[in-house]
Amino acid sequence: MTDLRNGQSAAVSCVHGSLFCKIHSLSALPHKLLSYSLKGSLPHPFCPGEIVLKSSHKFDELVRNSVPELHNVSVHIRDRKKVEDTLECFRKGGPSRVQVISDFDMTLTRFAYNGTRVPTCHNIIDNSRLISEEGKKKLKDLLNTYYPIEIDPAFTVEEKLPFMVEWWTKAHNFLVAEKIQKSQITRVVKESNVMLREGFEVFFRQLHKNGIPLFIFSAGIGDILEEVIRQAGVFYSNITVVSNYMDFDGNGILQGFKGDLIHTYNKHEGALKNSGHFEKLDDKRNVILLGDSLGDLQMADGVENMENILKIGYLNDKVDKLRGQYLEGYDIVLEKDETLNVVNAILQYISAQN
Repeated sequence: MTDLRNGQSAAVSCVHGSLFCKIHSLSALPHKLLSYSLKGSLPHPFCPGEIVLKSSHKFDELVRNSVPELHNVSVHIRDRKKVEDTLECFRKGGPSRVQVISDFDMTLTRFAYNGTRVPTCHNIIDNSRLISEEGKKKLKDLLNTYYPIEIDPAFTVEEKLPFMVEWWTKAHNFLVAEKIQKSQITRVVKESNVMLREGFEVFFRQLHKNGIPLFIFSAGIGDILEEVIRQAGVFYSNITVVSNYMDFDGNGILQGFKGDLIHTYNKHEGALKNSGHFEKLDDKRNVILLGDSLGDLQMADGVENMENILKIGYLNDKVDKLRGQYLEGYDIVLEKDETLNVVNAILQYISAQN
């Protein structure tokens, strides 16, 4: 290729028949093409070291054929071209450049099963034999008061913040008053109706096999969360959990919670506080984010030098009211989908041999 600015040969190489030409130097771009890039006309997302100079129709078709799950009835995508381009960048980078950041309750766990709500980490404790009938009533009243606010699109995130702090603080204080015993945690999880989403074995195994780190960022209870994963037999070494962990006294009785409170809408601050974790994964610059609330969209804020991010959101409740907001925030919205099938298909596509 000739550089139209100085007539010299540009540092550009094209593979015959390839969809891509590799740009070895941005200064080697022809002036006209460079001016397009400054206007944002070049394909986005941008795969480092590559630029699409030919039609991208073929690789878009490749993505569609390779990940047919993206056409499931539960899948809603606002900008399909952007998603397809992002997936192609992920595939070219391979699994070694990927990390997954995920919420837990109602994201990795089911929202409902056969029409019945599946318990969250807090629900597992709230509904267990460890809580008195009076305590259960108080916790249920909190849920009925604050959950509608949590998911109400009429409230801004800023307006919801004080209510979430109030809810979590009161709930944790009630749990402390019940004098919960650490030795009973394993039993109450086993006796609960908690369920990970269909396809969870493939999800966790795929990530572990391909060396993809899984960072679980949860506003639930870390002790319960870990026990759920452990009892499912998928607590692999690539998993890191940040959550609200119980603090037990010398007799194994709950006396409080460790560290700063994590609730649905303060994950931005939590992500920044865990920037040290993400710094260790500096080469993992392609991020898959999984969440079920608008607050989960900020879980990757601590990742520096991120090249591409694919945000996948589970829309479990009040779907008609929330669909618009979820489509604005998430790249892929999975509506009333109790499986990990779409996520697993994407991971398989990324991990496939080039």
